[in-house]
Amino acid sequence: MPPSHRIETLPLSGWAFDLASTLHSGQAFHWLDWHGGFAGLIGDRPVFLSQPDAGTLVCTKGMAEAARHYLGLDHEMVRIAATFPPSDTVLGRAIEWCPGLRLLRQPRWECLATFITSSLKQVPHIRRISLTLRERFGRPVKARGLPLLHTYPPPAALAAAGEKALRECGLGYRAPFLHRAATAVAGGQVDLAAIASLPDAEALGALCTLHGVGEKIASCALLFGWERHGAFPIDVWIERALRDLYFPRRRKITTRHIRDFAWGHFGPNRGYAQQFLFHWARLTDCGKKQAVPRAESVPSPGA
Repeated sequence: MPPSHRIETLPLSGWAFDLASTLHSGQAFHWLDWHGGFAGLIGDRPVFLSQPDAGTLVCTKGMAEAARHYLGLDHEMVRIAATFPPSDTVLGRAIEWCPGLRLLRQPRWECLATFITSSLKQVPHIRRISLTLRERFGRPVKARGLPLLHTYPPPAALAAAGEKALRECGLGYRAPFLHRAATAVAGGQVDLAAIASLPDAEALGALCTLHGVGEKIASCALLFGWERHGAFPIDVWIERALRDLYFPRRRKITTRHIRDFAWGHFGPNRGYAQQFLFHWARLTDCGKKQAVPRAESVPSPGA
């Protein structure tokens, strides 16, 4: 643990939890490896997290409830898993490979802005951009026993920074997307808090009014920032995994067909199914070595 850092211990029970996999599963990008655990911010509050064993979570003293909420430790995983199709052996293998994965509850603007900057980028690149934005435009936060951390810059700070300054953070063509989205949110044209009261489809549409936000980015934001477990983001990793694992003999299948299949097949918690499949596919060669389910156990796209 970090020297001179006050901590408390949270017992873990029930469904498995894996801190490292959860923080490294492509949901959030600012956590730092630190003294056998992780240092980062939950909102603007500094925290150290570690998991010395399967039944124990260690965190900064006074941050237990915030950590539980952020890490989704209250998600009823047995109930969620029961909503998945029981005949789906592919998803079963993905869950078995990393059962301790959780969906984070991230601050909404931070989540949305991070995924605006993620387009066509690998995880290490997204992380580099996120940390650079924090260091240049966020607020420094120093806590005893932790490294210097920086908050994610609020919309007004990124709007004031200007497109040129954002380009210099490595955003490239994404700079105007982030700048215009920040300007719209800071100016009140889009109310992120109000989106929380909208049905899923309307919330998706509201986010897609922001410059540079399409269905994939909006779905990521809804899943990780608004806790809409029915959202199913489709990026190159998950599309490739679904093609290889569920439709290995179908040469011509569109992204829309894949979306319709996912929407109908995985049930109301399809966002959790997506994250299990995404993490498994990104870190293994599951699409090449794992058996696919029998064709009759998988509905046709759009069914």
